[in-house]
Amino acid sequence: MAVNTTPEAPLPVGEVSRLIGGWIDRLGAVWVEGQITQLSRRPGAGVVFLTLRDPSYDISVGVTCYRQVFDAVADVVSEGARVVVLAKPEWYAPRGQLSLRAAEIRPVGVGELLARLEQLKKALTREGLFAPERKKPLPFLPQLVGLVCGRASAAERDVLENARHRWPAVRFEVRNVAVQGVHAVPQVVQAVKELDALDDVDVIIVARGGGSVEDLLPFSDEQLIRTVAQCRTPVVSAIGHEPDNPLLDHVADLRASTPTDAAKKVVPDVGEEYERVRLLRDRARRCVAALVDREERGLAHALARPSIQDPHRMIDVRADQVADLLDRARRCLRHQLDRADSELSHTHARVVALSPAATLKRGYAVLQRADGHAVRDPGEVTGGEALRARVSEGEFSVRVDT
Repeated sequence: MAVNTTPEAPLPVGEVSRLIGGWIDRLGAVWVEGQITQLSRRPGAGVVFLTLRDPSYDISVGVTCYRQVFDAVADVVSEGARVVVLAKPEWYAPRGQLSLRAAEIRPVGVGELLARLEQLKKALTREGLFAPERKKPLPFLPQLVGLVCGRASAAERDVLENARHRWPAVRFEVRNVAVQGVHAVPQVVQAVKELDALDDVDVIIVARGGGSVEDLLPFSDEQLIRTVAQCRTPVVSAIGHEPDNPLLDHVADLRASTPTDAAKKVVPDVGEEYERVRLLRDRARRCVAALVDREERGLAHALARPSIQDPHRMIDVRADQVADLLDRARRCLRHQLDRADSELSHTHARVVALSPAATLKRGYAVLQRADGHAVRDPGEVTGGEALRARVSEGEFSVRVDT
């Protein structure tokens, strides 16, 4: 419960310590899992002191137990071992220190560890952290490779030597960390985050040599798995040997069976690439040569055609045809003109023969009244009426004599 205090009425340190102790006492006994990092068994002492650490979160707590409690598991438990402890939290008021009083200690066996890993694997699989579509492709030629490995380890040597043998220009950004024990997880996680934050790093390799199931447990830690899943840089897992299969292999974008295999998969071989370039260059030359030969044959075939060898031949042949057609057209036009001229002459002769002027030339005359109308019937005129007589050479006036 919260305690009401004010600057004018503060609680003494002893009272605060007592209250904390009371709250902790109400927690009761709990089962706690962790890894033993320090173990103190003084000869003749009735109490054993050890430190229990959570490798995922870098948190430790002191544990005390009676010698007979620890002696029950002393043959199978040592520093670095994972254990499950039934303990009651205790508060040591004089120093303000929290510790656990263990009533029972149980070692975590390999079978149980594997079962827990399998449960964690299924849970992370359901979340989709191992889904193939999350995998990022590796760059063809990384300029800077991030490497997380143990200091002066065989894994570091294998990766560096094989990668530089394959591609001498490749550069590495190395982070040396603890690869087993209680400090492995936080250090590996921190190294991966640092390398992922560097824009120049194209791919990250997490490498470690072989070991027992317990030695490789840090690379199946949930915190590390989630860190790798959130990386924007492709991550390659190179843990142990071919049979080893930590959970890091499933979340990584590429799994390498060994550190040497990781170097081969991340960095291309300069000799192989040179040979590939040579083969492609030869293939390109053959393709260009075949294209040129095909075009030369096509050009030769085109030049062998009669229209190319004697280009005026077609024009000459067409010219003769044009001349014949022109003569034929002229003849047809002349015939049409002659026939039209003849028809015109005949028509003209008929028109002349039938014209009033020709009739007048034969001695006829046309009588017209004053209004210009021709007289066709004697009954149309009266005695003494003046008329106009039109003859071939002119006209004159006449008067009707009744």
